[in-house]
Amino acid sequence: MKGFVAVLLVATTPALAAEVELNDQQKLGWRLFETSCGVCHTRPTLIAGLYGPELNKDSAGGREETIRDVVTNGGPRMPGFKYTYNPDQIAAIAAYVKTLAVGNQALTVPPAPR
Repeated sequence: MKGFVAVLLVATTPALAAEVELNDQQKLGWRLFETSCGVCHTRPTLIAGLYGPELNKDSAGGREETIRDVVTNGGPRMPGFKYTYNPDQIAAIAAYVKTLAVGNQALTVPPAPR
C-alpha cells in the first residue's frame, strides 16, 4: 500500500506544482480544460489510456495560435468549441496547454516489489 500512495503522489505532483504558478488566464484555461478537454486528453486512472493525444507545450508545434485554432474549429476526431467558448476563453485554454510539460500524461509504473 505504501508504494501505491507514492505512485499517486508522484503522478499528481506535477499538476499541483504547475497550478501554484499559473496566472489568472492560465487558471481559467485549466478550469475550462478540465471541463471540456480533459475527458479525452487526460488519463482518468493510472492504467487507463487516452482517447485523444496528450496535450503539452509542444502541441501544434508549440504555436499558441495554432492551438487556439484547433480548439476553436476542432479536427477530424475533435469537436470545435467556437460555439461553447468565446475567443478569450479559448485563448485561456491555449495558454494553459502551453504550461503543460511533455509527458504530463505518461504512465507512472510503480517499482517492483522486493
